[in-house]
Amino acid sequence: MSMLTFDFMRRALLAAVLMGLAAPAVGTFIVQRRLALLGDGIGHVALTGVALGLLTSTSPVLTAVIVSVFGAIAIELLRSRGRTGGDVALALLFYGGIAGGVLLTNLAPGGGTGTLLSYLFGSISNVSGQDLYVVAGLAVAVVAVIAVFGRELFLLCQDEEVARASGLPVRFLSLMLAVTAALTVVVAMRVVGLLLVSALMVVPVAAAQQLTRGFRATVGVAMVFGVLAAVGGLYAGYQRDLSPGPAIVLIALALFVVAVAGRWLIRTLGARPGPGMLGRARARARANGRGAQHPRHESTPPASARSDAEATSR
Repeated sequence: MSMLTFDFMRRALLAAVLMGLAAPAVGTFIVQRRLALLGDGIGHVALTGVALGLLTSTSPVLTAVIVSVFGAIAIELLRSRGRTGGDVALALLFYGGIAGGVLLTNLAPGGGTGTLLSYLFGSISNVSGQDLYVVAGLAVAVVAVIAVFGRELFLLCQDEEVARASGLPVRFLSLMLAVTAALTVVVAMRVVGLLLVSALMVVPVAAAQQLTRGFRATVGVAMVFGVLAAVGGLYAGYQRDLSPGPAIVLIALALFVVAVAGRWLIRTLGARPGPGMLGRARARARANGRGAQHPRHESTPPASARSDAEATSR
């Protein structure tokens, strides 16, 4: 029986595709800025938002959006204004976010740490219609931000000082990137879980970097890898009765291994061409290049020989 015959699986598939597109798109900029663990930090803060939703009997997804956005802004302000480095700021949010999430969940009526498991490790099969609308809206917002401000964000991630000298609003762009990452975390929360969300923002990007050179090509290939991992993990989870979240991450890691092997194979074949037409053409080109750099004029005697002949004639 096809998995698309079930309503919940159709919702899960749509959520997986949206996550596969949004997470690597934002992750490319985060990896370029050397903040690969930003997704983990925001994910721990979002856990507090989920617990706040359970405590107030409201939508945990909406409260996770609000809390994760404020947490992302706090991380960026600590990193840029204070004396705290980026890794220390992330560590502070790690500890505070998970501690607040567990504490508020215990205070929620009928709550416990077991309630957080579906958010920690993902529960894509339990995505409701309301969750799907929220995830779709957030994914569209994330892709729209990348499409509109992609050039400015690229310059910011390459060199912040150059971006400031070029007249770009560095503070605004930095905060916007952090907020976009927070929205991406919430998009992927119901699919792979808060503990694994950073993998979908980093691993497809790392795999794409093995095969591409340009930034736009890296974004495109990373989004393709993200969709393949998300849909493949969902299908494997349905066929083998596995948890889709870990399956998605493992498929993404398998794609990274394949990309590394493909890059090594391309380099090996390019450095050591076989005796075929391509190898012979390159050998002839190198021989012709050396001949052009050092031409031989056998009909003209060397300068020393001419001088000796003139002296003898005198």
